[in-house]
Amino acid sequence: MTDSTSYLELSEDGGGSHKFYEVVVSGTDVTITYGRIGDPGKATTTPYPTAEKAAAAAAKKIGEKKRKGYEDAVRGVRKRRSVTRRSIPSQGTSASRTPSNVKRAPVLWKYNSGAAAFGVFVDSERAMVGNERGDVWTLSHEGEVTNRYQLPDGVKCIVGDESWIYAGCDDGNVYDIGGKAPRLAYEIAEDIDIYWVDIHDGTLGVSDAGGGITSIDHEDESLWAERGKGTGAWMVRVDGDAVYHGHSAGVEGFSKSTGERLWHQPTKGSVLFGWQEKDDVYAGTSGNKVHRIRKSDGKMLATYDCNGSVFSCATARDGEYVFAGDSSSSVYCFKADGTRLWKLGTGCGSAYSMQYHDERLYIVTTGGQLACIDVSEAAIHAAEAGTVPAVRDVKLATLDAVVPTAEVETTSDAGDGVIVECVSVNSRLRVHVVSAGYEAGWNVQFPKNMRVPGARYVVEGVRESAQGGFYRAHGEIKRLV
Repeated sequence: MTDSTSYLELSEDGGGSHKFYEVVVSGTDVTITYGRIGDPGKATTTPYPTAEKAAAAAAKKIGEKKRKGYEDAVRGVRKRRSVTRRSIPSQGTSASRTPSNVKRAPVLWKYNSGAAAFGVFVDSERAMVGNERGDVWTLSHEGEVTNRYQLPDGVKCIVGDESWIYAGCDDGNVYDIGGKAPRLAYEIAEDIDIYWVDIHDGTLGVSDAGGGITSIDHEDESLWAERGKGTGAWMVRVDGDAVYHGHSAGVEGFSKSTGERLWHQPTKGSVLFGWQEKDDVYAGTSGNKVHRIRKSDGKMLATYDCNGSVFSCATARDGEYVFAGDSSSSVYCFKADGTRLWKLGTGCGSAYSMQYHDERLYIVTTGGQLACIDVSEAAIHAAEAGTVPAVRDVKLATLDAVVPTAEVETTSDAGDGVIVECVSVNSRLRVHVVSAGYEAGWNVQFPKNMRVPGARYVVEGVRESAQGGFYRAHGEIKRLV
């Protein structure tokens, strides 16, 4: 049977969908490549028993896409659309300079990632920064560079979900970056211009340029989508009960399961960043405020006053202390009740993102630098008196970048690992546990672009989700042969 190639595009006016879908039949293999027009896209190859079955599967895929509005096209005629990059105006003071009347914070070290950056993640093992070139750098708490990933496009944010770490990328996807190589975890619709993402127990929340909010489940399938009351949604936080969405008109709470709007709390200025603790969410705004809002009913509990637009915020000790970074390259610390404890300059730009860990505040600045600030009581008292340590500039590392892959090593020995298998359930490819001691009918959260019908894999471990009903694979994955 003759090999064939079908190339389709869906391009809508007004900034809507702009994507392609290509199906190549080569003997008994069907290769599907898809993505934003002008990008290389993501490719998956599926083998079939015969050439006739491969051709039938390809025809089915093409028919499905055409029913959704895709049309035959010629590659290269339409051009790539630009992606929205984060740009927050300063309020009269250069975001790269600290006012001369503000004393400097005790910055221990800083690392220039090489491009503008917004993503930061810190845990007990590492600190990570992701920039607009797609680089994700991993450093030790003392500033030693240990690893580098290269994603296909700019990194909007880095978030943690228990032991999993994810990066939201400008190519419209979310990658699991907790292993040896990045893995595609969630594929966001190409017509959604991602601003921020958050994940809780496998459920993904996505906020976008138009003020929309989308919830996606552990199988990378949409749960619901709603339109917020504002635009430019830079805040999304997810917990076991709700999704918290911040934009130009304030903060809203939505039911995690149904998308029902639970409450709306207006804020002073547009929301530019969000943080959460167990009972409250925190919204940094262009109105020079951080607002503390109760999750259960949206009640405003406290306001923290800054002297410029608040680009980022974070908390320490379950909200006992609240940190903020403003457009004038200053960082603040407040008590829970709103009392300001101190204000100091970073000396290296305004903090677009921040995270607190073990008496240190890690910030990612407008210049793309990851900086580590000692916020212990002794260090802050010394800084207020004019004594700060010499800042150690960490040199840009020359590590080879690890890129996303769907390839896996093979093994014939499962060892102590858990065996899972790709099976067809109601015409959808799912992954179930084969090893004894697990619920055989539960799905396993597993990368879609790695699934091959009938294939078995060995994973290091499988954990039941907090909500129950499905498992989450963690650790390295190998194909069992």
